[in-house]
Parts: sequence; C-alpha cells; structure tokens
Amino acid sequence: MSPHILILGGTTEARELATELTALPEARVTTSLAGRVSRPGASAGDVRIGGFGGAEGLAAWLREHRVDAVVDATHPFAETITANAARAGAATGLPVVVLRRPGWRPGAGDHWHTVASLSEAAEALPALGRRVLLTTGRLGLAAFAHLARLHFVVRSVEPPEPPMPPDVEVLLARGPFTVADEAALLREHRIDVIVTKDSGGAATAAKLTAAREAGVPVVVVRRPPLPDGVGAVPDVAGVLERLGLSPGR
Repeated sequence: MSPHILILGGTTEARELATELTALPEARVTTSLAGRVSRPGASAGDVRIGGFGGAEGLAAWLREHRVDAVVDATHPFAETITANAARAGAATGLPVVVLRRPGWRPGAGDHWHTVASLSEAAEALPALGRRVLLTTGRLGLAAFAHLARLHFVVRSVEPPEPPMPPDVEVLLARGPFTVADEAALLREHRIDVIVTKDSGGAATAAKLTAAREAGVPVVVVRRPPLPDGVGAVPDVAGVLERLGLSPGR
C-alpha cells in the first residue's frame, strides 16, 4: 500500500512538496490547512481545512487515517503547530520532517535591528523612525497599539485584527513583490523604518533590498526556536530524501 503523508501546509514550499509527492506513484498525500486565509493557494492531492485539537487530536487523526509520515511545512513562525506535530510524532512513533526555508541574512549596507519578539520590535521603533511599514501579518498588532505617535502602514494578505495602533493605514496585498514595487511604496508613504518577521524566501524579500538602497532601517523579528530534538531541512529535495522518496529510486 502507498505510504500516506500528511503535509501541514500553508506555504509555497508545502504546495511544491505536494506537487512533487503526488507525481510519485508510491505516495498518497493529504495537505492540512489551518483555514486562517480565505483564499489559500491550490494544493495537489487531498486537502483538509481546520485544526486538529492540539497534539492529542493530531495524534488521533494520524492513527485514524493511517498516516505514515508527517511533514511540517508551515510558516516559520507557526510555533504551536510545530510543537504539536513533534509531540504527535513522538506519541505515534511516526517520523516528522520539518521543512523550513532558510532565513534571511543581512548584507553590506543593511541596517538591521534584530529582536526576539513583536514586543521588542515595538520598543525599538520610537528611536528609529516615525513612519512604519509593518509587514508582520494580520495578527499581533496589539504589540504596537500603544504607539500613538507613530504612523503605521500595515500590509497583510487578510484584514488585520484589532487592537491596532490608532494611526494606521491598511494595505491588502499578496507577494511576490518586486524591488521597484517596494521602493515605490517606501517613497509614496515616506516610510523611514520597516518591521518584518524573518520569514525567509524570495516572495517578500524585495523590501529588504529596497530598504538597503533607500537607507531605511529594518527591525527583524527572529524565528522561534524549533522544539528540542527537532531539526529541519531547507527544501523539498531534502524532504524527499528524508522520506526515502527521492525521484529516480
């Protein structure tokens, strides 16, 4: 019987992995999406929407649906589901592979201020600028809600959730963005500081290049650490190799 692989998805890499796996005759694929985005990208294979009910619920689902391996290809900041996947794998004895795109690295000319949390990012902002491009997603804006003297341009795929800063302008947009797009946005809104999470990948990296060229500082929120004993592979090829399903076998 073909092995059943559960992909915890929601990222470009998850969709790429689903496409690669469904092309292999020896694999059956189910992608699970949290359902927080109203128009997720299409994924090959079976798709389920919604949570599992924590690590215990995930473990029960894995047993019920006879899953043979789990690939956590969620966003690098989805630490709760990553922890749940690790616990569910330990409870069921199933292999869990974490797929994480490499993080961004500063280069010559970058003015980065690396912090551990959104709260630390908020603390750093008043000393860095007054007009903020906030690209940390629609959740977590409460960390900036007390900064009444700053103007925020919040960019997210979905409408952000309150509480939010009092002086805020919302831009609904989905990447990828070009450097020219990002440079124009910085000029149009007179942005003098950017806040972003270290999501990695190319789709939203152009803002970092635009910031470098414009001399705009960037506050970068570090990724949360992986659970103890959990490692990660950087790409789809690494997952296929780890699962023993590399093309050409």
